[in-house]
Amino acid sequence: MTEKFHTPKPDDRSDNVDKLQNMIHDTIENIEAAHETMQFASGEEKQNIIEKNKRREEAIEGFRSEIKDEVREEQ
Repeated sequence: MTEKFHTPKPDDRSDNVDKLQNMIHDTIENIEAAHETMQFASGEEKQNIIEKNKRREEAIEGFRSEIKDEVREEQ
């Protein structure tokens, strides 16, 4: 029986900054959409939206930190 060896794909990080910027953009859009939804939400739903948006803002901070790391590695 012939064994096939799988070689890992090379680590292509050339477009990581673009991907992270798109993720930030999408997350901001989600925050804005949630704010619009909040005006029609009940008390508990509003609280859930507020908490989720807080997590989204934390994610954006993480994305921005990753962008800084990527830029440093490129230099």
